[in-house]
Amino acid sequence: MQSPEVLFLLGELTTMVGREDPYPRYARLRQISPVVRAQDGALAVTGYADCASVVRDGRFAHMPPDNLLAFVGFPDWREHPALLHLFTSMITLNPPDHTRLRRLVSSAFTARRVQALRPAIERMVDGLLDQLSGDVDFVESFAFPLPVNVIGELLGIPVEDRGQFQSLVRDWAQVLEVISPEVVSRADPAAATIRDYLAGLVEERRRRPADDLVSALVQAQATDDRLSDEEVLSNAAFLFAAGFETTTNLLSNGLAALLAHPDQFKLLAENPALAGPAVEELLRFDSPVQISSRVATERVEIGGVAVEEGERVIAYLGAGNRDPERFADPDCLQLDRPDNSPLSFGGGIHYCLGAPLARLEAQIAFPALVRRFPALAAAGPGQRRNSLTLKGFSSLPIRTTG
Repeated sequence: MQSPEVLFLLGELTTMVGREDPYPRYARLRQISPVVRAQDGALAVTGYADCASVVRDGRFAHMPPDNLLAFVGFPDWREHPALLHLFTSMITLNPPDHTRLRRLVSSAFTARRVQALRPAIERMVDGLLDQLSGDVDFVESFAFPLPVNVIGELLGIPVEDRGQFQSLVRDWAQVLEVISPEVVSRADPAAATIRDYLAGLVEERRRRPADDLVSALVQAQATDDRLSDEEVLSNAAFLFAAGFETTTNLLSNGLAALLAHPDQFKLLAENPALAGPAVEELLRFDSPVQISSRVATERVEIGGVAVEEGERVIAYLGAGNRDPERFADPDCLQLDRPDNSPLSFGGGIHYCLGAPLARLEAQIAFPALVRRFPALAAAGPGQRRNSLTLKGFSSLPIRTTG
């Protein structure tokens, strides 16, 4: 039987107040038990070691979409563009399909190829900073345009077309938070618009290949008849959406944390070489991805609790990142924190492909930002997104001059 307090705390995480600041709720859940059972029977995991096990252990997999979507009331999920494009992309698949699709695109995200983008990212950062003046919305003016232009360049999406995708991807991404008739009815048109655009771009690259990831997917399909048209489109859409959505959240969450901790803002401004560990700490402190779900493929124990085959497990990565058994003073922002290894990019075979790119963008952006604007301050309260799975800001007003 579920504890009333556990159900109350988990329920709060579905509210705007709970999503804005989930960390006290995580801490209390972890005090009650590192593994608790939710109203729907799923197990909620909040400890670092247990969350790491869930995302890394091959005995936990993604629930097959036919099972998952029938469970939430969408047995006809292939008729819904928002669900079809998500659940035929590599993010939700298991081996062997996941292995096959990931292999096709992993070459675009090697450390060598990502580092080759450094000069271009530095130019983009400088150009965006040149345009910041007075009171501006950091999300609109920097946190969105930087990653959308970086991933747009990698995929081959023309500059003039990139701006339209922010609201479309946000509507589509709501199905990662909750799958309900209301959410799907809003997400379907957005996903269909994204698909139609990418279908046109794919056809263009079939006629005129370029040095970009969409062309690489098209060429891969020509040599591997197992890669369907739907897989090409779904994975192009997923790579584009994930490439800016989570990095936008990393940049906005990170700046909000720095503004709330002036000593750490100053530390980074005076020590730009601290960029690497600083980004790891900002990822840990307020992760852009808070939740990862799996299902047990066999009987397994997690946190001393037996998980039966077929049971769902929810790893609260944001909670694991604040686990005092793993991190000293976990609610304290410490940019030079030693031995830092946040769970924000997941783990195992589903470890985020774009993690090196997101890290590089943030490692360039934050030192440049605090160096250029040493008196940077909040210009009003930020507006948090009504989302926990993808945690970030829809707006973050800043003042560039003191």
